[in-house]
Parts: sequence; structure tokens; C-alpha cells
Amino acid sequence: MTNEQKIMQALDALSGSTASAHAKFSDGTRYCLMQLYKFEAKMEVTHTDVAILGRTNKGSKPTGWKGTFTGTAYYNQSVLRKMLLAYKNSGVMPTIDIQVSNEDPTSTAGKQTVILKGCLFKGGVLAKFDASSDNPLEEDIEGTFDDWEMPEEFTLLAGMKEGE
Repeated sequence: MTNEQKIMQALDALSGSTASAHAKFSDGTRYCLMQLYKFEAKMEVTHTDVAILGRTNKGSKPTGWKGTFTGTAYYNQSVLRKMLLAYKNSGVMPTIDIQVSNEDPTSTAGKQTVILKGCLFKGGVLAKFDASSDNPLEEDIEGTFDDWEMPEEFTLLAGMKEGE
């Protein structure tokens, strides 16, 4: 019996530039977030220490989770600023669903789509300029989300599943 090392093909590494991102506001308006060029959503599992009689260490029990996102976009839209203005004027912060799909046609991994539900932005840039820079203006975004789903998932690459 041979124990042959499985190796990923270079083309199966996904290019981030082939991703897509969309936002759907609570009023049903949908936007393509083409300005985003960097985005990351994370789920952090919270744990509680559990004292166990007869052990010198404590165990760990998962007790919940928190979802956060960060990103960087070119500063060339007013949609998020209008949302912040509406919150300032009314005290009501609209929730947003953010859908991110990764699909690189050169990879056999296929496509994965994740939808972040109930997103709230932590704030944002209201106005800016930098006359001394040759670079385009950009802005960082960050926020939280309450739920998420994954309606499409990557295909397992050949050799990932043991025994196949």
C-alpha cells in the first residue's frame, strides 16, 4: 500500500479579483459593491471555562458566536453615507445583507457564496481628500452581522478527502 502525498494544483488557488459582492438593504434596494477591493468576514466562537472536579485544568464549552466584517473600498459612492445620515436624522439604522461569491474559472474548486444577514456598519467616512497623493481615495468599512448562510459551497479538490 502506497502513501502517496496529494498535492494541490496551482490553478486551484483562487484569485480574489474574481469575487463579487452585493448589498441588499432592509427596504429591498440592492447594490453591487464594485468599489470593494478587499473584504473579510469572520465568525468568532465564544467559550466559557468549565471547572471539572478531578482535573487540574478547566474545560472549554462553546456558548455563542459573534460575526464581524472588515473591508476596503474606493471612496466613490454615497450609499453608505446616506445610510449614516438617515441614522443621524431618525435614530433608525437599516440592516443590510451582504452577499459575497468567490468563483475563479481556472479553479476546480467551483463557487462559494456566503450571505451575511443583519449587517450593521460601525460608522464610516463622511468626507475626505488628499491633494498630495497620486493614489485613489479609499475608505475602510467595518461592522457586525447577526446570522449567515452558505447557499453555495466549494467542491472538494481532488485528493482532499482521505481514501479517495
